[in-house]
Amino acid sequence: MAGHSQFKNIMHRKGAQDKKRAKLFNKLAREITVAAKSGQADPALNPRLRNAIVAARECNMSNDRIKRAQEQANPNSGEASNYEDIRYEGYGPGGVAVIVEALTDNRNRTAGDVRMAFTKNGGTLGETNSVSFLFVKVGSVVYPSGVAADDRMFEAAVEAGADNVEAADGTYEVTTKPVDFIAVKEALEKKFGAPQSSGIIWKPLTTVAVTQEQAKDLIDLIEALEDSDDVQNVFSNFEVDESVMARLMAS
Repeated sequence: MAGHSQFKNIMHRKGAQDKKRAKLFNKLAREITVAAKSGQADPALNPRLRNAIVAARECNMSNDRIKRAQEQANPNSGEASNYEDIRYEGYGPGGVAVIVEALTDNRNRTAGDVRMAFTKNGGTLGETNSVSFLFVKVGSVVYPSGVAADDRMFEAAVEAGADNVEAADGTYEVTTKPVDFIAVKEALEKKFGAPQSSGIIWKPLTTVAVTQEQAKDLIDLIEALEDSDDVQNVFSNFEVDESVMARLMAS
């Protein structure tokens, strides 16, 4: 078991489900604001904004909060915010590559938080592009394998314009170019309903095998990073044995 899916499984158990709703809503609201600012204000004409709103609604964010987040993209609004996308890269315990995506209105604050998380948890913050060559940025749409037969899923993905389908660990992962992500996701949703997970991700090209202790330290690092209000996503390329994975999930 390796790569993005394994990492997300662990974090769902040990991190994501423990987050406070308010912190999650703040992150979702920032993405809506930045998405609205980066393109058309109409979600129908702005795929990134449309996807951000869908994600917010799936987490039961109120329509008023969603509307307020959109208004913050308007420079003439009294609630205008000036967030920007920033990517940080570095290495965690065991030489594992880590990519951190953030949305911030204060670069110094965010850089300090990210650097401290790496330093306190056995990692090293690197320069931009120091580890991104170990990943490829793709759109990812994941369905449980029981939703359709292999040939039906593969055929639907090809028709939707996807680049690849991987069947592993009881799931189908459909990958696309980032620019095609929304169109492919919406086409698949019409046939199979809402996916198990979806998003623009950094998918590892290679993985690094780690011990149980290193995996635990990596989880601590990732949780520390995700605790920052400015951090939106964290991606890594570790690999751990299934028996070790089971012990981590049980702890």
